[in-house]
Amino acid sequence: MSPWKIKEDIIFIGVRHWDRRLFDELIPLPDGTSYNSYLVLGTEKVALIDTADPSRREEFFRQLEQTGAKRIDYVISNHAEQDHSGLIPDVLEAFPEAKVVTNEKNKGFLMDLLRIPGDRFMVVADGEEISLGEKTLKFIFTPWVHWPETMVTYLKEDKILFTCDFFGSHLATSDLFADEGTVYESAKRYYAEIMMPFRGVIARNIEKIRAYDFDIIAPSHGPLYKNPEFIIKAYEDWISDRVEKVVLVPYVSMHGSTRVMVEYFVGYLMGKGVKVIPFNLAVTDIGKLAIELVDAAAVVLGSPTVLTGLHPSAVYALYLLNALRPKTRFLSIIGSYGWGGKAVDVAKSLLGNLKAELLEPVLIKGYPTEEAFGKLKKLADNIISRFDTL
Repeated sequence: MSPWKIKEDIIFIGVRHWDRRLFDELIPLPDGTSYNSYLVLGTEKVALIDTADPSRREEFFRQLEQTGAKRIDYVISNHAEQDHSGLIPDVLEAFPEAKVVTNEKNKGFLMDLLRIPGDRFMVVADGEEISLGEKTLKFIFTPWVHWPETMVTYLKEDKILFTCDFFGSHLATSDLFADEGTVYESAKRYYAEIMMPFRGVIARNIEKIRAYDFDIIAPSHGPLYKNPEFIIKAYEDWISDRVEKVVLVPYVSMHGSTRVMVEYFVGYLMGKGVKVIPFNLAVTDIGKLAIELVDAAAVVLGSPTVLTGLHPSAVYALYLLNALRPKTRFLSIIGSYGWGGKAVDVAKSLLGNLKAELLEPVLIKGYPTEEAFGKLKKLADNIISRFDTL
């Protein structure tokens, strides 16, 4: 790729990682990702906003060289994670006069993670500004989107908000600006997997940035937004208390009994006109489950019993649910066991972060009978009646 002019003297350095399929050895990337960096050329100073993942060093520096920049005075670090900060030491080596501009907390992280010497930093306060000569950068602290040190950088004269992970999307695309129909699911997946645990603080940070006048949001993953309201309103919906009358059924089955229960339960709900989405945990893209968790009102986990507890795949699903802290209102468990177990106790121990109501589980011995199907119908009807109160 080549660098791209966003506005006069503002250059996008976009390092696409088209074939990356796993992030942090955890998050699926069906559409790859990008690491966005931005060069701002003032009449007196030059600033580089964020860098890129170290695995893409060669491409990053090739694009930086193509900009023709002979100096960098400031390297703005909005966030310490290495996919944005990892090339800061290389930039400092190439431009010995450059200073890393960031907040005190991020300075500590970067010294620990990248061993950058303390004398290479310029620490700024919330709301502080620096002039590049006819261009002014203002630093706005936005903690916990999604680390405690995160901040955004506002380019006042050009009305651009550089938000790093905030409003990002794991999407490798040749488009500079977002196609709203294409980016929506990638942005929602990104929110679900990374930002959802911080719904409350995100609301405060959105309120904070709305005090500024900007016409472009420039994140460090995915395309830019020339219609900022599109992504801001999407976030405001995702963080709201609004839920959809949807039942998610993540499940795993070893010998078929739990699968039969799930199929009956799903079929009964569908017959009652309820939207229900099953996820076979043995094969599902966990990111798809995370996306649906953003809005779904109910989650019913299906699991066989393994050594008195839940199947490991079901344990992981509950761990994810607890970590992401969605606004789910109702939870339950269905499944089969051979000789006994403590599946419900295990589940309760894994869900301390959630405030959802736990509805009566349906755990049966062996292959489901008509009695078991009756209990599943009762659970489904209970969920339907709860939906009527939403």
